[in-house]
Amino acid sequence: MSSSHQHSQENHDHSKHEGHDHEDHDHHEHHAQMIEDFKKRFWISIILTIPIMVLAPMIQELLGYELRFQYDRYVQFALSTIVFFYCGFPFLKGLKDEIADRSPGMMTLIALAISVAYFYSSAVVFGLEGKIFFWELASLIAIMLLGHWIEMKSIMGASGAVEELARLLPSTALKLDKNGDTHEVKISELEAGDLVLVKPGEKIPADGIIEKGKSDINESMITGESKPVSKKEGDEVIGGSVNGSSSIQFKIKEDSEGSYLNKVVEMVKSAQETKSKTQNLANKAAAWLFYIALFSGFTTLGVWLWQGKEFDYALERMVTVMIIACPHALGLAMPLVVAISTSVSAKNGLLIRNRTAFENSRKITTIIFDKTGTLTKGNFVVNQIKSTSDEFKDDEILKIAASLEKESEHPIATGILTKHEEKELDFEEISDFENLTGEGIQAKINGKSIKIVSPGYLEENNIELPKDAKNEKAETIVYLLQDKDLIGYISLADEIRDESFEAVKKLKENGLKVIMATGDNEEVAKSVSKELGLDDYYAEVLPEDKQKIIEDLQNKGEIVAMTGDGVNDAPALAKADVGIAVGSGTDVAAETADIILVNSNPMDIVYLLEFGKSTYQKMMQNLFWAAGYNIVAIPMAAGALAFAGIILSPAVGAGLMSLSTIIVALNAQLLKRKMKN
Repeated sequence: MSSSHQHSQENHDHSKHEGHDHEDHDHHEHHAQMIEDFKKRFWISIILTIPIMVLAPMIQELLGYELRFQYDRYVQFALSTIVFFYCGFPFLKGLKDEIADRSPGMMTLIALAISVAYFYSSAVVFGLEGKIFFWELASLIAIMLLGHWIEMKSIMGASGAVEELARLLPSTALKLDKNGDTHEVKISELEAGDLVLVKPGEKIPADGIIEKGKSDINESMITGESKPVSKKEGDEVIGGSVNGSSSIQFKIKEDSEGSYLNKVVEMVKSAQETKSKTQNLANKAAAWLFYIALFSGFTTLGVWLWQGKEFDYALERMVTVMIIACPHALGLAMPLVVAISTSVSAKNGLLIRNRTAFENSRKITTIIFDKTGTLTKGNFVVNQIKSTSDEFKDDEILKIAASLEKESEHPIATGILTKHEEKELDFEEISDFENLTGEGIQAKINGKSIKIVSPGYLEENNIELPKDAKNEKAETIVYLLQDKDLIGYISLADEIRDESFEAVKKLKENGLKVIMATGDNEEVAKSVSKELGLDDYYAEVLPEDKQKIIEDLQNKGEIVAMTGDGVNDAPALAKADVGIAVGSGTDVAAETADIILVNSNPMDIVYLLEFGKSTYQKMMQNLFWAAGYNIVAIPMAAGALAFAGIILSPAVGAGLMSLSTIIVALNAQLLKRKMKN
C-alpha cells in the first residue's frame, strides 16, 4: 500500500519552514561565534601566559634560573589582570550561571580556582606576605580555554535538519487560473483549493489530489518506498516528492498545518528537543571537586590557625589547596578523548556529531536498519532477462529494452542501461518515442511498435502473463511487447550491499538484535530480511511508525540505534539513542543523526560499537588519572602529612599537576590504536 494514501487530509505551507530556517540559522551562527570566541581568547591567553610564566618566581625556582627586575611583579599583575578578566570571562560568566541554576560544575570549579589565585596573588603584590600564583592562574585559563574550544568543535552544533527538510520543496510553483493559464507564484502564496501544474522531473510543491494526468511519482526520499508509485486522477501526492515522466495537475488540500512534510519537521524538532543526554562525567567530578575544594580550603585555613600558625602561612596553604583542587588534567580529560575520537573515526569513515553517542553506543542492545540505501544499494539491478518469443534471444530483449529506456530517466531505466553497458551491446535505432502515462514507454524499431509496460498493463489488456516469470513483489518486472505480442520480460530488484551480510552477522555475534524498518512492501521486506538473517522486520512503515517502533523498544528497556538515509528516517534518527546516517543519503538524515557513515558501509557500525567502548574506557581512565591527582595532592597540600615533615609546596604541586596532564594526554593518544587501520 502506498504510504501517500495515509495522508489524504494533509497540506503544506512553506512559510511555516521559513521561521524554522531563520531560527536554526541563528542557532548555527551563535554556535560558530562561540567557537570563534573561545579560539580568540585562547590565543590571547597563550601570548600573555608566556611572559607571566617566565617571570614567575616558582617557575624560576623549579627550573633553576633567575630573572628579576624592578616592578616585575606589577608587570605580572597587569598581564594577569587581562588574562583573568578577558580570557577568564567565560568561566566567570559560567560561575554566575551555574550558581544561579544551583548546579555547580566545571565552570564553577575553574572560576573558583582562578579567582582565588588572582585575588590572593594581587594581594601579595600589594603587600601581603605569600607566594604569587599568577602563572597558575594564566596556565589554568589557557588550558581550560583549549579544552572548551576542542570540546565545542567536537560536539554536535545546531542541527540543520529543519532547514534541509524545507529545501525539499521548490521555492515556486505553477498555479493555474480559471482560464487554464499558468502563473509562477511563491510556495507561501498557495492556498487550499488552488490548482497547480507540475511538469516532468519537477518537485511537487504541496500535498494534494491529482485532478488531471497520470505519472510515476518518486516518493523514496519522503516515504522510503524504493519503487516509483503510479498515480492517476483522484490519487494523493505528497509535497517534496518528484514527478515522473508526465505532467500532472493537482488541487492543493486544506489544513496547511497538517502537511506530511510539516509533520516530519515537527517530529524531528520534538525528538531532538526531548532526546535524553548523558551528563558529562567530568562535570559531575567538577561539582564534587568544587565542594571538596571549599571544604578542604577552609578546613586547612582553620586547622593551621588552630595550630597557632600565622594567618599568612595558613592562607597560603588554603590557596594552594583550592588551586590544586582544579587540576588542568580534568579540563582536558574528556575533550582530548572526544577530539581524538572524532578525528580518528573521521579518517575511517565515521563522522561523529554528538559525543554522547559514544557513551550510548557501548550500551546499544538493538539496531534498526532502514532498507533502501542502507542495507541495499538503493538502485535497481537486473536479476533476469527472458525472451518469450522464438524470434528473439535474451540479449536481444535487453538490447531492445535499453534502446527505449535510454530516453527515460526512470530508476528502472538506469538498471537496464547498466546491465546493457556490462554486456557491451549496441543500441537499436528508434523513432516515435513517447511515454505511456502511468503504464510505460513505447517507440518504433524497424517500423514495428515496441512497448515496455508493467504487469498492470498486461492485465488491463488481457495479455497472459508468462508462467515462468517470477511474479514476486520483491522484484519489479517489466514486459516487452512487439505490437500486441509479448516477446520477453526483465526482472529487477534493489541489490543488497555485500557488506550488509557480514555486518548483520557481526552485530548478532555481539548479542545485538538486528531489525529492519522500511517503507517498502511486505514481500520486499520479507525477502531482504530472510536473505540477511535479520531478527525481525517491519514493512510499509511511515516516519511516525519508525519513531513509534523505537519508542516501544525504549520503553521495554532497549538501547536503540537507528540507521537510515532518507527524510523518512529523520524523526527516527533523532529519536533513537544513537542515530546513524549513511553518507549516500540525504542531508537532512545526516543533519539529524549523531553519527554519519561516510562510506555508507554497514560494517562501519561494527567498528563504531567497538570504538565507542574504547572511547568510554579512555574517558574513565582519564577521569581516574585527573581525579587521582586530587586524591593525592589535596591532602598533602593541606598539610595532612606535616607531622611527618611532608608538605606539598606549590612548586611540587605544579609538577604533579603537569605529570597528571601529560598522562591524560598520552592516554588519550593511545585511542588511535583502537581504531581499524
